[in-house]
Amino acid sequence: MKEQITILHISDRADSIHSALADLKEIGCEVVSANSPTEGVALLYIMHSVAAVVLDNRAKEQASFDLSQSLRQIRPDVPIMLLCSDQIDNAPSWTDRCLSTDKLTSALKRLLSAEPVV
Repeated sequence: MKEQITILHISDRADSIHSALADLKEIGCEVVSANSPTEGVALLYIMHSVAAVVLDNRAKEQASFDLSQSLRQIRPDVPIMLLCSDQIDNAPSWTDRCLSTDKLTSALKRLLSAEPVV
């Protein structure tokens, strides 16, 4: 039996990427959502099966601590995908990928299947 892939989604908005999350669930991923940066850090700490973190840019901005540094310290091997607006210039140095919501599913599929993310 194939092991289920778990994606941790951290956002302060319940509807931030509903369709993309539904797409991930459709391909067999388990999506665990955290409604705050603190909850997201705690979940990443206790959930050893997380394959990737999807971080809403607004949640990062709302954190009263360095969210990206906390995530990296807990699990440096887990990729962080930052959801940016449709206008994407350069990914911040702390993230593995900065992408728009419509590109999330395909980027995660490639990342999790070890194909290069373009």
